[in-house]
Amino acid sequence: MIDRYTRPEMGAIWSERTKIDHWVQVEIAVCEAWAERGVIPEDDMQAIRGASCDLDRMKEIEKETDHDVIAFLRAMGETVGTASRHIHLGLTSSDVIDTALSLQTIGAIDHLVSEVDLLIDAVGKEAIRHRHTVMIGRTHGVHAEPITFGFKLAVWYDELRRHRIRLLEAREMIRVGKISGAVGTHANVPPDVEEDVCKHLGLEAAPVSTQILQRDRHAQVITAIALLGTSLDKFATEVRHLQRTEVRELEEPFDAGNMGSSAMPHKRNPHETERISGLSRLLRGYVTPAMENIVLWHERDISNSSSERIIFPDAFILIDYMLGLMTEIVSDWVVYPDRMRANLDATFGAIFSQKVMLSLVEHGLDRQVAYKIVQRNAQKAWNEEIHFSELLKQDPEATAHLDDAAIDAMFDMNYHVQHLDRTFERLGLVETAKQNS
Repeated sequence: MIDRYTRPEMGAIWSERTKIDHWVQVEIAVCEAWAERGVIPEDDMQAIRGASCDLDRMKEIEKETDHDVIAFLRAMGETVGTASRHIHLGLTSSDVIDTALSLQTIGAIDHLVSEVDLLIDAVGKEAIRHRHTVMIGRTHGVHAEPITFGFKLAVWYDELRRHRIRLLEAREMIRVGKISGAVGTHANVPPDVEEDVCKHLGLEAAPVSTQILQRDRHAQVITAIALLGTSLDKFATEVRHLQRTEVRELEEPFDAGNMGSSAMPHKRNPHETERISGLSRLLRGYVTPAMENIVLWHERDISNSSSERIIFPDAFILIDYMLGLMTEIVSDWVVYPDRMRANLDATFGAIFSQKVMLSLVEHGLDRQVAYKIVQRNAQKAWNEEIHFSELLKQDPEATAHLDDAAIDAMFDMNYHVQHLDRTFERLGLVETAKQNS
């Protein structure tokens, strides 16, 4: 991933240095298991415990071997001396690569979960802050009925909590290693060695493996990341819509010194949320190779390897960047409650049509008849910019069932948002609000 979208912590997790350090860790853990069984003498084990791998030396050897694991073993062996004959005993390359990848992925998921928690907290605080900030709810992009901005954010809050669960489920699925040798039969490394090594590394031994860990596990990880990224795209798209000049209910942070356009100095463009939308397309694209990597020939082929070298680091680095950016946006955005209220009145009360129709039905009118009365007046209100309530008071078919006081009562905003506190209670946000106050 390019430096522009790489944050230090996640970048370090997916660095070449970290990957090779995990390879060393796996090889030493295997040697420890062999030593416990008397296969490796203690003097040799002491030397192996101090092993390392010089990346420059490894790359130099790889130019000759065209095989990164063999180059790694030679470079690591050079730091050990004659005891190096015990390293990689009974193993195949994927024992090291796949087990180390699991360790790397677990570390990356743990970091992601902490970043998701920060975003959940930021969204939750804004949901509480704006739980009574009334705005229009839209379906098909058209005004529907009133909601609150806090309610919109409560939906995001719950969605993010589900993504947290998915990441932890993917973590558990990838928290396995394999030290089962070529084609996975344990012919040269017994199952108890595998079990001890995995336990030492904080992993479970895969119940069965071929020469590799099966890639449905890895596809679940990438899919969980892509799903999270797609929700971030959803949130970003909402911000972008609400920032449009004609709407202007919400705006990305725009710090002093920022410039929105090279040509038009007045512009404040939603460039950060547009960036999130663009990057999410990459994440969704990574799902396809992750799925394709499940389908390998017989007990293994290596067609998964090349794409995994790209999609795993890139997916984690991108989603980490996107989470950090979205947290900054949510924490510092500008909300325009007055504009929300003004937009809510743009249809001159037509948004209360459902309540009026239901009231007519409650007073004995056939639903289809009530629908036609309401539709006629609501559309006239919208088109001619006359308040819907005034038109109803002038319509004999409506006033035959509803007096002026009843009509006025149906335009009470609280009717539409009166139950939203219950939604916040379900999410635990009301209790949070009480604690904060």
